[in-house]
Amino acid sequence: MAFFTITAVQMPVSALTDNLDAMTQNLAALMQRFPATNMVIFSELCALGPAKTSAQSEGAAAEQAFCAMAREHKIWLIPGSIYIEENGKIFNSCPVIDPEGNIIQRYRKIFPFLPYESEVEAGSEFCVFDVPEVGRFGVSICYDKWFPETTRTMAMMGAEVILHPTMTDTLDREIELSIARTNAAINQCYFFDINGTGECGVGRSIIVGPAGDVIHQAGTGREIMPVEIDLERVRRERDKGLMSLGQPLKSFRDRRVKFEAAQSSPQIDTYLASLGPLQLPTRD
Repeated sequence: MAFFTITAVQMPVSALTDNLDAMTQNLAALMQRFPATNMVIFSELCALGPAKTSAQSEGAAAEQAFCAMAREHKIWLIPGSIYIEENGKIFNSCPVIDPEGNIIQRYRKIFPFLPYESEVEAGSEFCVFDVPEVGRFGVSICYDKWFPETTRTMAMMGAEVILHPTMTDTLDREIELSIARTNAAINQCYFFDINGTGECGVGRSIIVGPAGDVIHQAGTGREIMPVEIDLERVRRERDKGLMSLGQPLKSFRDRRVKFEAAQSSPQIDTYLASLGPLQLPTRD
């Protein structure tokens, strides 16, 4: 089976109060209305908001609630993310939950939004998982998508769909829409970039096909977005080319150049050091 229905939830997210009840209600309502849904995705930090004081340990109340939701509705659940505290360190973490309510992986955001997302540690491992008889999925969070190496790495690991919760409440959302389309096109994958609304988001979630085509772009209010994807489309476009034209993954595989941008060299190190420290802007 290559067809699979993912329903994205763009909902108001409070910065100061627990949003778990609202998530539970939204999930119950969408499953009643769209029972063909196989997977549901929420926005970044949707459940507990962006306050680091809300951090919990792995397996605590929030993750238990997520697992109960998935188990009750027999769906794959990407519940956005929460702050997880471990050994005195805080991570922005997104659990991947199967229809039996099991957490099969946890993704820790590799690129916290520094310097604004201060005191959050960076993760170091990619998250790619298989939905049996459907295909391979990858998870990234918000600022990760600004670094093309993240999506490219997951695509090279076989990911055909990128699930990307975000919390963008700033004026750079227009740029992010272009980045989402570009990530989908250059990696020939579906890209679900799901934002919140209200205090913690400007909405405008976007769902993109493997040719960079916009399947749906949300407005600024609450939206429930069920989308049936076809994983055979990804496989055909990776085989035949985007619009039967470029085959970027194959071309990257067959490259002759060793890219130095992520490596260390005197010239690169000297220039990057000249950019100065990563810190909050101050008045000139």
